[in-house]
Amino acid sequence: MADESQSLQEKFAPANACWGCGPANPDGLRIRSFARGEEEVVAEWTPQPKYEAFPGVLNGGIIGTLLDCHCNWTASWHLMRASGQDHPPCTVTADYAIKLLRPTPTAGTVSLEAKVVDATANKATVEGTLTAGGKVCATCRGTFVAVEEGHPAFHRW
Repeated sequence: MADESQSLQEKFAPANACWGCGPANPDGLRIRSFARGEEEVVAEWTPQPKYEAFPGVLNGGIIGTLLDCHCNWTASWHLMRASGQDHPPCTVTADYAIKLLRPTPTAGTVSLEAKVVDATANKATVEGTLTAGGKVCATCRGTFVAVEEGHPAFHRW
């Protein structure tokens, strides 16, 4: 039986030092993404005042990092499952776009949800949302690619 208390990052990349999602980076955001059902990956994250753009509102760059890393893990998880592998491929962001729909409050938890909307054997397009205070505050659409040997990110996990 799988340990459902471990995030995808903790299970598959415990030594990853990414500032957004690396469990091994004590100074990072330490996003913890979890598969929910067959198609969705979710996370919750609690902002701190040091990540505010101004009092009570989360910085847009932090929002971008949260969605980028979470959607990247969604792509990697999908590609792993689609290929029947037991470990996700190392994926990198090819492109992503963030839409900031409203200010994101820092009081309380931020929720992330993402799902793959298109994929090939080594690439996935993912759509994600960031919700806070019961409202969708930002959305993301990005393309994430599994890298091959010779790429600087190959085997970084």
